[in-house]
Amino acid sequence: MKPDIDDIDKKVLAYLIKEDWAVTTEMIAKAVKVNWNTAQLHLYKLMALGLVKGKRVGRQNQWMLTDAGRATLR
Repeated sequence: MKPDIDDIDKKVLAYLIKEDWAVTTEMIAKAVKVNWNTAQLHLYKLMALGLVKGKRVGRQNQWMLTDAGRATLR
């Protein structure tokens, strides 16, 4: 069963699948054309669903797609 994700979540996942390295919340927000807070909320939701993983580096959160996130896009 696919998790309940909306259009912004799909855009975030589609952006992350193209990236080879961890990207910041700011980069994701700019790419999917939402503000930083909106991007952060969706990223935390996706992390809770196991579709992305995040880590704190200095003052930034960095994000990568998980295998489950890749499978969701198929």
